[in-house]
Amino acid sequence: MLVLVINSGSSSIKYQVRQVPSGADSRDAGAGEEILTKGLIESIGQEGAVADHSEALDLLAGRLDGELDGREIDVVGHRVVHGGERFSEPVLIDNEIVRAIERLAPLAPLHNPAAALGIRAIQKKWPHMPQVAVFDTAFHRTLPEHAWRYAIPDELYRLHGIRRYGFHGTSHDYVTGRAAEHLGVPREDFDGIVAHLGNGASVTAIKGGASVDTSMGYTPLAGLVMGTRSGDVDPSVLTALMDGPDGYDAERMDRVLNNESGLLAIGGTNDMRELVDLAENGDEKALLALRMAAYRLTKYIGGYHVVVGGAETLIFTAGIGENSAPFRRMVLEGLGALGVTLDEEANEVRSDEVREISGPDSAITVLVVPTDEERAIAEASVGVLEDRG
Repeated sequence: MLVLVINSGSSSIKYQVRQVPSGADSRDAGAGEEILTKGLIESIGQEGAVADHSEALDLLAGRLDGELDGREIDVVGHRVVHGGERFSEPVLIDNEIVRAIERLAPLAPLHNPAAALGIRAIQKKWPHMPQVAVFDTAFHRTLPEHAWRYAIPDELYRLHGIRRYGFHGTSHDYVTGRAAEHLGVPREDFDGIVAHLGNGASVTAIKGGASVDTSMGYTPLAGLVMGTRSGDVDPSVLTALMDGPDGYDAERMDRVLNNESGLLAIGGTNDMRELVDLAENGDEKALLALRMAAYRLTKYIGGYHVVVGGAETLIFTAGIGENSAPFRRMVLEGLGALGVTLDEEANEVRSDEVREISGPDSAITVLVVPTDEERAIAEASVGVLEDRG
């Protein structure tokens, strides 16, 4: 089947067309998969550029006509950031599903409205095209209540949905499956920890192949030190600043914590390669930023080791996790108490394949597993379509 994978932003559409074999066995093996084309449409809604998402889809359709040699799309798979408490798996989209995605907009105001715009644009352009929504939060719907509840008045959860949701679920799910396959263990027997490290970063505890805790919370702001996000901060810091004389209203506080914090605030840049270069050349601020990020991650790994009853595997994935050997080394150096050792030579290897970087005497197997969220969305979309019969 030909799957058009779409990631709609408020002013952009990232797309990819993949050939995915029919049948679960073929998809699990990854056999016969092929990326036929991919691209990005930017500046949607800006004056003199693409007027709206409908016009962007017209532009995309024109591109596909020239790139697919007349072959037709079978299904469209959409990345949707927030599925709330309703969506625990990919779903075939109808009008009610689109409205549900829109109703969840307060939980993801920058992402869900854009996803809905992309879905409605496809409905307008290709009214009979099957569409599937794949939710970033769905993988974390297996968290037990004692992990997802906040210790706040019950009405804040019941009336406002304030709880831990978790994000990056499509990636965490995908690399968990790949790691289990690589190790030759049934997924339901896989106990480990996944560190998805990019400009946004999260870590997830996996027990029996399912998510049982994760660092991001009500929003993607919580947890690890990220590129421009603060991660965990004492909530009283926010109220103190907002009650103070310096004009920290909710909008400014949100901007500071999401766009002006993290590695950028401490080290002067959110580019991991630049930070490593600066640190290696004696820049103390860059070194502090790296140490803070690594320390926060090692604390979470240590806690999640206990949560899963003893992690057998630690996975690094996403841009930093897959490509920054110095940062991986810094993290693993902080895990000596867990019996983790590093194979320095293996850690320096760059590859698109799953690879082991732990030493032969390591108590926990450490893997680098390249993520592929587009592939996961494409396979999930085919699976939903086939289940429909």
